[in-house]
Amino acid sequence: MAPHVFWKGYLKLSLVTCRVTMAPAVSESGKVRFHNLNAKTHNRVLSQYVDGVTGKPVDDDDQVKGFERSEDDYVLFEDEELDDVGLESTRTIDIEAFVPSGEIGWIWYDRPHFLAPDDKVGEEAFSVIREAMAATGMVGIARLVMYRRERAVMLVPDGKGIIVWTLRYGDEVRDADAYYQLAQPGKSDAQHLSLIKKLIGERIEKWDPAMADDPVQDKLLDIIKRRKKSKKTRATPSKSGAKRSDNVVDIMSALKKSLDDERRAKGK
Repeated sequence: MAPHVFWKGYLKLSLVTCRVTMAPAVSESGKVRFHNLNAKTHNRVLSQYVDGVTGKPVDDDDQVKGFERSEDDYVLFEDEELDDVGLESTRTIDIEAFVPSGEIGWIWYDRPHFLAPDDKVGEEAFSVIREAMAATGMVGIARLVMYRRERAVMLVPDGKGIIVWTLRYGDEVRDADAYYQLAQPGKSDAQHLSLIKKLIGERIEKWDPAMADDPVQDKLLDIIKRRKKSKKTRATPSKSGAKRSDNVVDIMSALKKSLDDERRAKGK
């Protein structure tokens, strides 16, 4: 089955242009999703926007976006006005600059998308842009209207294709220093460091996508499967609960015990 394509346009670098398609690299379509129901009737509970003062429903045509400049005083925007603020072209990825691939920290990465040539004619232009970035260790930076907003995007060569990452806005990324006040740089105890390195060595494994499986999803699917076979529709509340331990232990003793436990587990 061919993958769903949600965007078609052009990849452009100076005078080199080719037709491309783009699709999200990740999907949540397989997640278990719940509906809100009336517990008495089991009918769906629907949501609607209502006037905050009168309590009356507001039709879609009567809704506008508003920026609050003072209490109960708003600057109003129509959807068309917000659309006009974006780029003139929403269908061209025009690479404006290149940046060494290691300079953009992962915290700026937002959503990944697969980018591929849309026809045979554009394959050569697409390939030469991708391979040149890979050979020089660079990623491309462009701007594009996606999800109804103009965004900076990063183009990363990836095998036969290119990954397009939408980047977070500058005001979304917080300053880490404010959160790391207690994590001051300093020289670690040599013995502690040696034991931690050994502990890391005991746990080195090859990456497997199964490491990122969702255990809650698996449990929910199991419950749903069992309930399909029975008439039971309600869950029995669980009385178990994990308690937080505030015990402080000696780090050297903890590290040595951890290493012993790791080795015994591998021995089995």
